[in-house]
Amino acid sequence: MSSIATRLIPRWLRQYQLSTLPTDIIAGLVVGVLVIPQSLGYAVLAGLPPVYGLYAAIVPVIVYAWLGSSTVQAVGPVAITAIMTASSLHAYANQGAEKYALMASLLAVMVGALLWLAGRLKLGWIMQFISRGVSAGFVSGAAVLIFVSQLKYLTAIPISGNSLIGYLTSMQAYMGQLHPLTLLIGIIAFSLLVANRYASDWVWRTWLSAKYTKWAERLFPLFILAIAILLSLILQWSTFGVSTIGSIPQGLPSLTIPYLPNIREALNLLPTAGLMALIIFVSSSSVASTYARLRGETFDANRELIGLGAANVMGGLFQSFTVAGGFSRTAINVDSGARSPLASFVTVLVMVATLIAFSDALAPLPYAILGATIMASIIGLIDIATLKSAWQHDRLDAASFLAAFFGVLMFGLNTGLVIGLMVSFASLIWQSSKPHVAVVGQLAGTGHFRNINRHDVITFHNLLMLRVDESLFFGNSESVHQRIVQATQNYPAAHDIILIMSAVNHIDLTAQEMLSALNKELLLQNKRLNLSFIKGPVMDIIEHTALITELSGQVFLSTMDAVDTLKDRTF
Repeated sequence: MSSIATRLIPRWLRQYQLSTLPTDIIAGLVVGVLVIPQSLGYAVLAGLPPVYGLYAAIVPVIVYAWLGSSTVQAVGPVAITAIMTASSLHAYANQGAEKYALMASLLAVMVGALLWLAGRLKLGWIMQFISRGVSAGFVSGAAVLIFVSQLKYLTAIPISGNSLIGYLTSMQAYMGQLHPLTLLIGIIAFSLLVANRYASDWVWRTWLSAKYTKWAERLFPLFILAIAILLSLILQWSTFGVSTIGSIPQGLPSLTIPYLPNIREALNLLPTAGLMALIIFVSSSSVASTYARLRGETFDANRELIGLGAANVMGGLFQSFTVAGGFSRTAINVDSGARSPLASFVTVLVMVATLIAFSDALAPLPYAILGATIMASIIGLIDIATLKSAWQHDRLDAASFLAAFFGVLMFGLNTGLVIGLMVSFASLIWQSSKPHVAVVGQLAGTGHFRNINRHDVITFHNLLMLRVDESLFFGNSESVHQRIVQATQNYPAAHDIILIMSAVNHIDLTAQEMLSALNKELLLQNKRLNLSFIKGPVMDIIEHTALITELSGQVFLSTMDAVDTLKDRTF
């Protein structure tokens, strides 16, 4: 029985302490209430009726809370998955709301299946292959697209597209359909929300203590939503042409089989599903691992994959679109006192109560308010700070940022991400192809050896000591060969060349052949090639190769041993 419980019941529940129950309940209530307008807005951003935002905050949240790696991460609809859903299903927008919703659920199932499979195959290590520059550039570009896409709700202009050019071209074509009252409502709401988010010190602290400022800032979007609903009822905005949410289906999401595509449709969606799975994993894992580190907990990337995968698969079967871990949701969850996933279950109860008892109350809400809410919140995702830091300290990462950013704006999300990844990988290959090879000398009175251009060191006229600061493979073997040859030409009196291998973690076949050829070249010039500080795994690879068996010099355990042996030796 205990083994069954261990498998089926998560550790956090088996070890749950009742003393944390009050804080979990409070955190769950706070998150549930505050993310209602956000969830509605993200559904609209995904091209779905607003109620699907509430659906996406029920079943996936329960599944992740049960299976996920993080004890405090709050999953649900987020901006990136919403805009990627809309972008990938753009071709289905005119084929009926029902089919579009089923396609969105299908995409969630596909993404979830890929995540779950990656978790079972223990591919959690893959997250390290998206650089900070690529992820920040992609999110920043997506944020700009999201911002522009929401102008249709603030202006009533039916713009569409999947790139910045597409959106702006569409807007120009339909500019005559601008609705002044909708624009006025949207601008006022957007201005208030931006002031609340980015000028809270000026807005709140002039008349509230610091203790209450944070809560006033968080509750303000909910206050705007309530006021908008009230004004819409009193002033009958819908009769003046202001588009409102209208009737929201009452009741919980039901078990619904997603649209079953033909082979061609499935293959068309698969690349998008793969990219979405990658982005979801990287973003969610970043949040979960950060809070795990801050809380002194362990983070299991493979379990995170399984939790996110199961959440999306099960969510897709219950009318959800693709979900991920949310930065703002999780921050609110933690700040509100969440100690365990039980807080997420309380959040689900809030969504259930909204669908059962309060769905009619949301009907008068103007779409302009939802658009303004998304636009105000999305500004913070444009990561200028990372670009500045990369430009100052790592131009290659800055290039990856800009490639992903402008790729997203010009060609759309999927192509933009691929462009960013290609530039990032190209940068990695370029860096690896030009390894640092340093001429070193001995620090006086020590057994340490350092770059002669950076330290005051002792050198020996008959010795040339070179340190290779990179693993050797086909992509850099020729470059290393040229640098070693150049160094021997610069120090013609040195007849013993000591190659320090302390930073070399691998030598492939091409690099082995290069070093063997170098050994023969040096021997023809009355010079010997010696190797020092070879790591055990590297020695296991080359021990019985021609590089070692035909080496003109010796293999030394340390560079100090090589110097002591060779400094007084003649050829």
